[in-house]
Amino acid sequence: MIRILLALLVLALPAQAQTPMTAAEFEAYVTGRTLTFGFDGQSYGVEEFREGRRTTWAFMQEECLEGSWFPRGEQICFVYDNYPSEEHCWIFWKGEDGLNARSMGDGDTELYEVQQSPRPLICPGPEVGV
Repeated sequence: MIRILLALLVLALPAQAQTPMTAAEFEAYVTGRTLTFGFDGQSYGVEEFREGRRTTWAFMQEECLEGSWFPRGEQICFVYDNYPSEEHCWIFWKGEDGLNARSMGDGDTELYEVQQSPRPLICPGPEVGV
């Protein structure tokens, strides 16, 4: 009987580890920080999170996009000013090494926090040096 209970407990641990963050938990964790996210062992992008749920996102070595985030159920959704009709929704949870995210859109992209900083994201303008 004890073995069965231990096996059930071990099976339940991964599900608990991926418990989605609430909007309040997410806001408390990200506000005032710039997070670098990785995907499949590579740097993927960087997002600066400011007061008022405002963000600046950039894929690695690409132009920055200004936007905002909002909760929708367990999801955290992002809308960027240049593309107001496109929503990008994610489930976020705290992992052992920081924030993790799973895309709720096309594909099954999972990102993980690589680095965080209190510094703002530096965004060079388009066509710099041209």
